[in-house]
Amino acid sequence: MESLLDLAHPSAGTQCAKVLLVMLPGAYDTPEDFVREGFVAAVRERHLAVDVQLVNAHVGYYTQQTILERLQQDVIEPARAQGYEQIWLAGISIGGMGSLMCAATHPEGISGVVALAPYLGPRNISVDVVRAGGLVPWPAPGQNLPEDDVDRRLWLWLKAQADPASAQSLPPLFWGYGLSDRFAMGHRVVAEALPPDRVFTVEGGHEWPAWIALWRQMLDKLPLPSLLR
Repeated sequence: MESLLDLAHPSAGTQCAKVLLVMLPGAYDTPEDFVREGFVAAVRERHLAVDVQLVNAHVGYYTQQTILERLQQDVIEPARAQGYEQIWLAGISIGGMGSLMCAATHPEGISGVVALAPYLGPRNISVDVVRAGGLVPWPAPGQNLPEDDVDRRLWLWLKAQADPASAQSLPPLFWGYGLSDRFAMGHRVVAEALPPDRVFTVEGGHEWPAWIALWRQMLDKLPLPSLLR
């Protein structure tokens, strides 16, 4: 069986890092794109005491609905067994969706989520949320959703993130998107419900220049340990 594990980038420190940053690419991107576009270099430039794991989570895992199982078995469980004290998920586009769904399904194993221009499922759901006036007043669907209704389960988790009481027990969510992104309507309605210090925007669309600009902004604010401390 194919494994998600692809490229590992250990911390530049002399001791083993206790934090693992797991990065999920977009639907037709590759783990190597994170290297080529400067994402790993941006982590190292900030002297963060984290190991980076790039995973080969291509679109097939999503269409076959095996992404959550594989993330748990190939990435999360082995990382915990290796002694990592924190596991952060960062994903772009459909990789952002995968990160969100993993945290929604297994929150106990995730320390935080960084969602960059995440795909949020069919547009009709975000339209319903907008028409309801936002995530807070949106009348969420019943809790007894079918197991395969991952899109509405995702929005239920986002709604919980918008409630300060329930958000306390969830992994913190950091949200970034380009203002001209083709999914910006959904991104904006989620952003309006999150704490302002966890929302990041830049000019640009659903493309790498916007994503690396967001990533640099977000890295400066994420509560990740530094090698310099």
